[in-house]
Amino acid sequence: VAGAVERVNKLVCVKALKTRYNGEVGDIVVGRITEVQQKRWKVETNSRLDSVLLLSSMNLPGGELRRRSAEDELAMRDYLQEGDLISAEVQSVFSDGALSLHTRSLKYGKLGQGVLVRVSPSLVKRQKTHFHDLPCGASVILGNNGFIWIYPTPEQKDEEAGGFTPNLEPVPLSDREVISRLRNCIVALVTQKLMLFDTSILYCYEASLPHQIKDILKPEVMEAIVLETRQRLLDLEG
Repeated sequence: VAGAVERVNKLVCVKALKTRYNGEVGDIVVGRITEVQQKRWKVETNSRLDSVLLLSSMNLPGGELRRRSAEDELAMRDYLQEGDLISAEVQSVFSDGALSLHTRSLKYGKLGQGVLVRVSPSLVKRQKTHFHDLPCGASVILGNNGFIWIYPTPEQKDEEAGGFTPNLEPVPLSDREVISRLRNCIVALVTQKLMLFDTSILYCYEASLPHQIKDILKPEVMEAIVLETRQRLLDLEG
């Protein structure tokens, strides 16, 4: 396996650079619903097997707590249907390696408007939080599974909806430009194999400001921006 060597005391393991996502309990993931089944949804999370989101492992709209009834089972497609994107947390790992997800907290749930970027899971740095509101006016969810969701920062946090009423208002041009720039910055960081976390994305965003959004993807601009980002991160550590 080609990759980065990780040492823990005398244990030496190699973390592959190109790999499918191996889930761990507590990971934050972004996934796409692929199938509605009996009392569960199948979710594509970039791992070897489809993940499972049980009807009992999610918040009902409004956040109410009660046993799930036959009516809830019939209304499953009203909550989430094929093609919907969700953010969730890994609750447990089955013996065959498949993941069981939950969206019991109001910060998880259905994702509304934004842009999905797929990267290698090995480039997403593990942190205490993977939800970041960046000062440039957009927010990112850095899924441990390599799915990154960029969306406009909501003005008010509505705790009532339980994550099932996505905002479908038109997104202003200024927000769309910020999201596009962030997306191209993430692509640049991934191309140059730099780890993704809130600080590296923000530094890269700031370094890209003198350039037009579409120019960020030019190889020479990409290299210059990521070089500046890498230098600032080294200065920060130093």
